[in-house]
Amino acid sequence: MAATDKGAVYSLVCPTSMGVRITPLNHQPVHVSDHYFMQATSAESNVLSVSAALGEKVKALTTFVKDNAVARFIKNDLRRRGIEYEGKDIPQGGPWGYRHQFNIADSGYGARGPIVTNDRAGEVGRTLNVKDFDLERIFGAEGVKTLHISGLIAALSPETGTFCIELAKAARARGTKISFDLNHRESFWKGREEELRSLFTEIASLTDILIGNEEDFQLALGVRGPEAGGAEISGKIDSFKGMIENARKSFPNASVYANTLRQVLHANEHLWGALVYSPEGWSVAEPRPIFVLDRIGGGDGFVGGLLYGLNKGWPAEKALQFGWATGAMATTMMTDYAVPESEEQVWSVWEGNARVKR
Repeated sequence: MAATDKGAVYSLVCPTSMGVRITPLNHQPVHVSDHYFMQATSAESNVLSVSAALGEKVKALTTFVKDNAVARFIKNDLRRRGIEYEGKDIPQGGPWGYRHQFNIADSGYGARGPIVTNDRAGEVGRTLNVKDFDLERIFGAEGVKTLHISGLIAALSPETGTFCIELAKAARARGTKISFDLNHRESFWKGREEELRSLFTEIASLTDILIGNEEDFQLALGVRGPEAGGAEISGKIDSFKGMIENARKSFPNASVYANTLRQVLHANEHLWGALVYSPEGWSVAEPRPIFVLDRIGGGDGFVGGLLYGLNKGWPAEKALQFGWATGAMATTMMTDYAVPESEEQVWSVWEGNARVKR
């Protein structure tokens, strides 16, 4: 028995593998730094943060290392951000057993681009299994407006790939919308191209909201799109529209297709834009300059804002504008997620109004 969309307890639910990110202070490179800022992180919890900050009920489906200080740090951080979580505590199994992944990020500065090192050996999130969750309760009795799946969690391991497929099928059977951010990562795909192309194609075929960046549709799904390089991003919008049209032909089940647009001028200034196709037609946020403190998580911020707007029932153009602004906001923060104080603050970002508010 599915809860109605209106009566759903949760606005947004995401499967995720939580870890920590450490970033050198003052935009310094990793190899010369001895002081770091540490935060809990995952692409999917980054998406949840926007809705959680604005008062929506959200949940992360994940897994933790039992009786572990880093796991406690992550749980405390999720509580602080208003993100509920559900998942097993798995015994570590000794010093060479399970742990939470570490993400070591040089955020770059000026002409020096960011460098991110992922240390995911023994990652506990790779063990996610649908048997550890009561899907009838989550999607049926409680109800979820949107299940959001990231390509990062789908590609993390064969187990998480299966987990994402089974979640999507359970959600779809109970009337929950499915969002899929392709989030292609070459290091995850190496040697697994055929396996992951098949997996991503299956998830995309179940999806209501399909999201990518400049290359994701091409690399993850084989959808034909514009070539890399060449003209500035603003001159390629028609080409990106053509790519989305190709995606619509291959994955007609979706009703909303979104694509972020980014051109890096230097590490601290980007041209940032996005486009959405929906039953209302095309909506475009033309690329315009944003100043960047740390670029990591900007795409997740966009997805978080877009899904917040769509779950609110806003027109696609309004949801796109809100997502553009929460994505831009995420790049102004030391964390890799946006925590908007209010909708009003987000709209000020969209409008380019950075005047002091007293």
